[in-house]
Amino acid sequence: MSTHQNHINFIWQIADLLRGPYRPPQYERVMLPITVLRRFDCVLYQTKSEVLNKYEKLKTKFDGEALDAMLDNVAGQNFHNHSPFTFEKLKGAPDTIAKDLVSYIQGFSSNIRRIFEYFEFEKEIERMNEANILYLVVSEFNKVDLHPSKVSNIGMGQIFENLIRRFNELANETAGDHFTPREVIKLMVNVLFIDDGPLLATPGTVRKMLDPTCGTGGMLAEAQEYIKEHHPQAQLYAYGQDYNKRAYATAASDMQIKEVAHNGTGTNIRFGDSLIDDQFKGETFDYLIANPPFGVDWKKQQAQIVAEHEDEGYSGRFGAGVPRVNDGALLFLQHMVSKFEKVDIKNQKYGSRLAVVFSGSPLFSGGAGSGESNIRRWIIENDWLEAIIALPEQMFYNTGIGTYIWIVTNRKKKARKGKIQLIDAREYYIQMRKSLGSKRRKIGEGKEENEPEHMADLVRLYGRFESGGDSKIFRNTQFGYTRVTVERPLRLRYQMTFDDKVRFLNARPGLLDDVERIDKELGREPILDWNAVAKKNTQHPEKKRVPLESVGNKTIQRHIYPKRPTGRKGTERQK
Repeated sequence: MSTHQNHINFIWQIADLLRGPYRPPQYERVMLPITVLRRFDCVLYQTKSEVLNKYEKLKTKFDGEALDAMLDNVAGQNFHNHSPFTFEKLKGAPDTIAKDLVSYIQGFSSNIRRIFEYFEFEKEIERMNEANILYLVVSEFNKVDLHPSKVSNIGMGQIFENLIRRFNELANETAGDHFTPREVIKLMVNVLFIDDGPLLATPGTVRKMLDPTCGTGGMLAEAQEYIKEHHPQAQLYAYGQDYNKRAYATAASDMQIKEVAHNGTGTNIRFGDSLIDDQFKGETFDYLIANPPFGVDWKKQQAQIVAEHEDEGYSGRFGAGVPRVNDGALLFLQHMVSKFEKVDIKNQKYGSRLAVVFSGSPLFSGGAGSGESNIRRWIIENDWLEAIIALPEQMFYNTGIGTYIWIVTNRKKKARKGKIQLIDAREYYIQMRKSLGSKRRKIGEGKEENEPEHMADLVRLYGRFESGGDSKIFRNTQFGYTRVTVERPLRLRYQMTFDDKVRFLNARPGLLDDVERIDKELGREPILDWNAVAKKNTQHPEKKRVPLESVGNKTIQRHIYPKRPTGRKGTERQK
């Protein structure tokens, strides 16, 4: 079993201590912030004494950002803690542990204190203390070694995502709230960087990447790991935004530990709804990556989005159109395209590449002229859509539906211009030994014995850009279409069945004789030529034709037959 999996299991056992005061769906209120806190505690442990000594010397001379910067330098991180407490020392005073833990959190630099404000952890400290479980939880977490030498940044991200996935399952979250499997992220990252080897191999290269729905930051972490492994001479600055407070706080704290912030202030990960509160307005990025929620409506944001669409047009983010209100996926795509860097080789601007995961809805929904169709048309007519990869089903933790990776870019290679590559990767999977929620399949990476190397095969398939097998190449124009309404004369079909006859007579019992005659003359077999039926009926010498009558969803031609005289005095033949 992997080290990070051992940590996940142990942390999950600690979560059982919350049972009683907390319901299982509420566990994340405690487990995420205290896991982050323990990670910080382990990261800062080795330099703790030096920071405390420096703090005592400087606290009367400096404060605010100036003091933070000097103490950060001593800690060797983008943050520090000048409280005398650690997890180990917190155990020494059970009676005052709630007050001491709050004091410990307040001892962090301002960027970390701000993160814990989004966790709203002080309320949970008080709640656990009242339930007499706070000391026990802190003591158990002190046994978990989360130092980077024991748990890598990638491993830490997997711990966060595994915990959140379990919390979401307990809360019975919808399919829209899900996490992207690591192998899917790896495929997206490999395809994003597939042709940029020469650029990234240049010493001193700095690139920027944005994830507007970053969650806990898993996609950004995987992209940075790829650059670190394949192009160590390059630097990838990661930026993200999310509107979920705990997910944002988790991603922001994780980014602090990685020491990759562009300006060291911790503002690379920002809180807010990307659709109506763009925290990176006016900024552009070299790479964009995202997994927006599947099938989540945007009714709450509708007024502001429609206003931007109508007032700003293409100078805003949503000029191409707005999709139906029950799925905002294509709004995120337009938002990401608005962050594209223009191609200007002279000024070392090489354009942008984008990878995004969608369900089938953005691909197929909406007829010609609809908002969805107009957005797709805008993307294709600008020659930005490079490829779509159809993934296997049952790949995601909270949904088994089919998913697709879209690759969109404003810097296609010459061979790809005017063309779109479709890759069918639906059979590139292996069954997992143990399901994780709805996830029963994964893309093989050749890591285990006899495991197929699906990942490498798909990357090669993409890179070759050849039509054949699971890869098809189409011209952009082949995806255009127009909806045409073709009108034709009404075609009627006649057939009398027992059920139709009964239903008609229940509604018009006075026409029994007429229906019996029609039934006898025309029979029960279907007649496709309605004109022949009408002509045959008009040939009866004693009947006249009357307009069609509808009963239910059936239509028959009603004919009135003369009634025979009864022989009584005063009776007249009806006409």
